[in-house]
Amino acid sequence: MADQYSDIDFDEVTEQTGLAADEIKCLKVCFDLFDTKKVEFLSADDLGEIMRALGFRPTEEELKDLLLEIDEDGSGEIEFGEFCQLCATFLVDDPDMETMKRELKDAFRIYDKEGLGYITTETLRGLIGELLAPLTEEELEGILEELDEDGSGSMDFDEFCEMMMTKPE
Repeated sequence: MADQYSDIDFDEVTEQTGLAADEIKCLKVCFDLFDTKKVEFLSADDLGEIMRALGFRPTEEELKDLLLEIDEDGSGEIEFGEFCQLCATFLVDDPDMETMKRELKDAFRIYDKEGLGYITTETLRGLIGELLAPLTEEELEGILEELDEDGSGSMDFDEFCEMMMTKPE
């Protein structure tokens, strides 16, 4: 399985933002969840929705100011480094486990559309297939079996947190 963090220059991002490596990894997971088209950037038009999903509550004025500050080239595209800078302005303290769980809860809700408290294996299949593409059917099945330890065919929030916070071996 490819290391989703391999293309991140942690020292550079930390220098620019003051964020620790585990915070940067958490933001990378969030960034990848929001980058549904897998184009390595987020649209400035979606900025408000993304920030709210992460638990931040910027006003429209703050969003405009942030965008002017972050999107220096005016492209309307927010790359990962810019995303980290953006989030760092809201992360005053080091996020503790509770903060990370809250952020993961918001990400979980995106995929638990009916609010049932779990994500089906089929939804998970699509998500993992997108995030870790290209995967063979066997690889995908193996990952799903590993994640669905109890064989329930679904993943609850605690299992989701464990998946998102476990470092790849």
